Amino acid sequence: MTRARSFWAWGWADRFPDEDARRALAANMSALFGREPELLPLPSIDAVVLPPPRIAPELACCTSDREARILHTHGKGYPDIVRAFRLDFTRAPDVVALPANEAEVEAVLAWCTARNVAAIPYGGGTSVVGGVECDVGAAYAGTCVIDLAAMNRVLEVDHMSRAARIQAGAFGPQIEEQLASHGLTLRHFPQSFEHSTLGGWIATRAGGHFATLYTHIDDLVESVRMVTGAGVMQTRRLPASGAGPCPERLVLGSEGALGIITEAWMRVQARPKWRASASVHFEHFAQAVECARKIAQSGLYPANCRVLDAREALLNRVSFDGTSVLVVAFESADHPLEAWMSRALAIASDAHGTCPKGPRFSSDGGKIANADAAASWRQAFLDAPYLQSALISMGVVVDTFETACTWDRFDALYAEIAAAATDAMTRACGVPGSLSCRVTHVYPDGPAPYFTFVAPGRGGGADVIEQWLTIKRAVSDAISRANGTITHHHAVGRLHRPWYEGEASPLFLRAFEAVKSALDPPGIMNPGVLLPPPGSGAAAGGPGRAT
Repeated sequence: MTRARSFWAWGWADRFPDEDARRALAANMSALFGREPELLPLPSIDAVVLPPPRIAPELACCTSDREARILHTHGKGYPDIVRAFRLDFTRAPDVVALPANEAEVEAVLAWCTARNVAAIPYGGGTSVVGGVECDVGAAYAGTCVIDLAAMNRVLEVDHMSRAARIQAGAFGPQIEEQLASHGLTLRHFPQSFEHSTLGGWIATRAGGHFATLYTHIDDLVESVRMVTGAGVMQTRRLPASGAGPCPERLVLGSEGALGIITEAWMRVQARPKWRASASVHFEHFAQAVECARKIAQSGLYPANCRVLDAREALLNRVSFDGTSVLVVAFESADHPLEAWMSRALAIASDAHGTCPKGPRFSSDGGKIANADAAASWRQAFLDAPYLQSALISMGVVVDTFETACTWDRFDALYAEIAAAATDAMTRACGVPGSLSCRVTHVYPDGPAPYFTFVAPGRGGGADVIEQWLTIKRAVSDAISRANGTITHHHAVGRLHRPWYEGEASPLFLRAFEAVKSALDPPGIMNPGVLLPPPGSGAAAGGPGRAT
């Protein structure tokens, strides 16, 4: 039986918490905020009312089928899920394209150009920043969402160079399943792994599960192929080059504004045989962060080096004693890991950390037995988006945001964000709410902190998007003031564009606008992402900060 994706919430429909789980979750919210949120009735896809399509599909690979339009309307950001929960599908695409090959992709873009239709690459639809919204302004005759799910194969494997040519519509599990038969892995596991695609990862510079060294998809791209309005752009397979600006970097992070990625040669690795894991407890969050810095600068390059503050450790069922926790792990296809783990734990001990259960090891390619904290964190990590959807069904304001900064700025950035979030939740929701932090990735020169905020929606949930927006603007302004980046791995989309414009050089934005004009002459590719949409009156490199 084919598994059904939820039309409004995150992920699989059968993974959404049942009524008993929702009631238990509501009771937990009562303990946290002093009042229990109301369990709102769940929506039905049969009740969705769509606007009539403004244009008719004229290609065999295109459709205006009702369910296809519903399933391609929203991403998975907080406002997306709230609108879908409320059965607001006013931004449904007019047409959904499902090309089976690159020739059909080219035909779809040619049709969009001829009909003045905005083309929105969809990936897996997991954008949390408005990257797949059909919010393109009034300059277009309609909108066409382009879904490459039928282009999902590993086409070629170069064992000698350890690279694989993979179609952009392949989802994470499809990639790993096909590479496993060759004894290989791409080793890129974002939280959205099950529901996102290679093309989406490349277009958004996605960050994976691994906390050091190869943290972003950027590090794994050998060459890339993209269909644009001006033709097909294919970069050469090379391990490295000094020949001018890197063309792959033009495609990475382009978010569908320049064209549609159809395939890429990706650097792959042998599947790991040896694994090691340990959980180190610290009395203070600052101690755990300092330990992560020292490990990041040691050259050990653990696969995982993740810090959870006391509240985050509690939420993720990792620690219940008020300590902050550093989860550190190593993996290798080549050698045992005792020496690496021993050195990491020595660094942790010097930083006043304790590892009460000691390290755990595996040498058979399987998971580590009884790796309690790491296993608990991993499962909570995968469950978190389902939990957010359940809380949204109770009118709760809940979301995450992330950034990165240099180590010398972290304390000031953390303080700025904590103050801004607490104040904004109080103003928007009437209570200080809950703010937790984990450090998801560490580099020799800085960390990537990832925050979660939760607050009870006011007014029966009627205006929770405005309440969320008050908090989102406040924390984004705080990040900007503290010289962090508006996103470490969630992309820019339409949501982050005001702060991105304040972060990027105005001259660079004008140069990027010129590149878009060269590759997308009719201006149909994902209008409003990275650059203002035509007719908006905003100029690239204009005032950046939303207030």
